[in-house]
Amino acid sequence: MVIKEGDTITAVATAPGDSGIGIVRISGPLAIKIAAQAFRSVTGVSLAGLPDRRMNYGYIYNPDNGEKIDEVLVTAMKAPHTYTRENVVEIYCHGGNVPVRKILEVIVGLGARIAQPGEFTKRAFLNGRIDLSQAEAVMDIIHSKSEMGLKTAVDQLEGGLSKRLDVIKDKLLSIMSRIEASIDFPEHDIEELTREALLQDTRVSIAMMDKLLSTSSTGKIVREGLKTAIIGKPNVGKSSLLNALLRENRAIVTEIPGTTRDVIEEYITLRGIPLRIMDTAGIRETDDFVESIGVEKTREYLQRADLVLLVLDAARPLSQEDRIILDIIRDKKIIVLINKTDLDIQLDIEEITERFSGRPVIHMSLTQEKGLGTLEETIYEMVFSDRVRSSDAVMVTSVRHEDCLKRAKVSLSDAQQAIISGIPVDLVSIDVKAALEALGEITGENITEEIVDRIFHDFCIGK
Repeated sequence: MVIKEGDTITAVATAPGDSGIGIVRISGPLAIKIAAQAFRSVTGVSLAGLPDRRMNYGYIYNPDNGEKIDEVLVTAMKAPHTYTRENVVEIYCHGGNVPVRKILEVIVGLGARIAQPGEFTKRAFLNGRIDLSQAEAVMDIIHSKSEMGLKTAVDQLEGGLSKRLDVIKDKLLSIMSRIEASIDFPEHDIEELTREALLQDTRVSIAMMDKLLSTSSTGKIVREGLKTAIIGKPNVGKSSLLNALLRENRAIVTEIPGTTRDVIEEYITLRGIPLRIMDTAGIRETDDFVESIGVEKTREYLQRADLVLLVLDAARPLSQEDRIILDIIRDKKIIVLINKTDLDIQLDIEEITERFSGRPVIHMSLTQEKGLGTLEETIYEMVFSDRVRSSDAVMVTSVRHEDCLKRAKVSLSDAQQAIISGIPVDLVSIDVKAALEALGEITGENITEEIVDRIFHDFCIGK
């Protein structure tokens, strides 16, 4: 993971397509020298001689033929006080594919190479400006689907998670130092005292890990969205529920059963929680080939759903179709929605309440917009379950981070059991060291080049 001397990268930092402004970014030891060959300031002064971190007005030319390409603003920033801790130049040109592409071609022609996905942020990590968890937070910010997701990612970028991990690592280093003292000074007979202190430190450290791990379910939802499937037999109000949650007519609503023939997927934000919500085809036996494909897709989506909104029709008793659905979702996290309660109720409400004992059952009338507020409150409570509130921005949002924490906890639990069992403390240090290494993987202190490459592979080019 070493950056080659003189290796200068460039990429377009703005999204493709027509826009007001396009940005071409350059980073590396030759960034200012390369840009200076293409940029001419209106004052006639070379870019290398212009003030650092100032906007400079002028034009980009192709030095090979003298062609004027675009009117631009250019900012040169000298290392180490930059995003990558290298020399960085940003060229602000008119948006649109043609001017941006032509400027990029000129910069590459002068000696820079096209950056790999996430290579600017990768260099920030390799050059010690940010740790690996902070680097991952950059993409979480870009892909955040709610204000809560953005807040969590920004906190991680500012080192919120890293600081929590530092406290645990300091405690583990304290354990290691106690063990070393016990080994180095056996004549003082301090091993018994050392064991008591080690037990206390391991208990505290495991408790801190547990607290972080307890946020992982919520963190995953905040980062990726709560996969929510709306399910029920045809014509119970599934599409009406989706439209009500979206506050728009996204799905077609008719009295004809089987109108929804495919899975409709939308993102909504509900009280700060991103919901990846799916309106599914009604599950029933059908001879319609297209509808049957939709029903099969519904079954597939149900397997991946975090939450199922089961919609029942209060104006009809439970049917065989309802009972098939109840059997399919019996092991899922469910909220039962009894819709059409404004009509003559034919559904056995008592049977439903007994069948779903301990699970939320909400009475609704989508035509009268009743019950939506209760549904939103119920989802919010289910997501946070009184353990993690939106005011606590530090969450474990990455599966990779969760796996590292779990491995660290297992190693430290093994160390704790070894202490209790009376195993020599020098052997205990092996498990403590393994816990430290697992935590170090989160921040990138102990990480392979292959894993680093895999993490940055999913970044956008130009970031």
